[in-house]
Amino acid sequence: ATAVGIQGEHAVETALRWYRLALQHSFTRGRSGPAVVAACLYIVCRQEKTSHMLLDFADVLEQSVYVLGGTFLRLVRLLNLEIPIIDPSFFVGRFAARLGFGDRTQAVANTALRVVARMKRDWIQTGRRPAGVCGGALVVAARFHGFRRTNAEVRSVVRVCEATLRKRLEEFGQTPSSLLTPDEFEGIWLEGEEDP
Repeated sequence: ATAVGIQGEHAVETALRWYRLALQHSFTRGRSGPAVVAACLYIVCRQEKTSHMLLDFADVLEQSVYVLGGTFLRLVRLLNLEIPIIDPSFFVGRFAARLGFGDRTQAVANTALRVVARMKRDWIQTGRRPAGVCGGALVVAARFHGFRRTNAEVRSVVRVCEATLRKRLEEFGQTPSSLLTPDEFEGIWLEGEEDP
């Protein structure tokens, strides 16, 4: 919990309860102990709606995010948990801070949040991983504010592939919101929705 920056005893105690349930169901047999612990902590993060990503746990454990994700999904299924869907808005500020916008970080993040909200309304977010949506929104927001961040720079921060980022940008480019100037985008909220 400390390695990924999870704050509070409540979160650790809740994760410990999930781990005890996993032990009772013999879920730990044949699985990496740290992976099960990380899955329990990630369940708490999802339930508490923190900005932690499964990738954070995979980096700390130096394990594949796919192996860790499989452990998480199996544990959720075993315990029959309802896990809330991740809102990409949780990650925008975190990613914007890593892209080096200086004193304009909050302005870029606010614009990116507006782009994410627009993507939600236009159904671009549905069924997509939040990192790709955040990446696309940050590219658009950075350009709105005169920053020339390359797709490669954004990809390295949000950790998505070129195809994912390009696809989110193409999808946003097909909406009426993409035709607005930066001033219009900040001042006008289009009521219509697009169907991808």
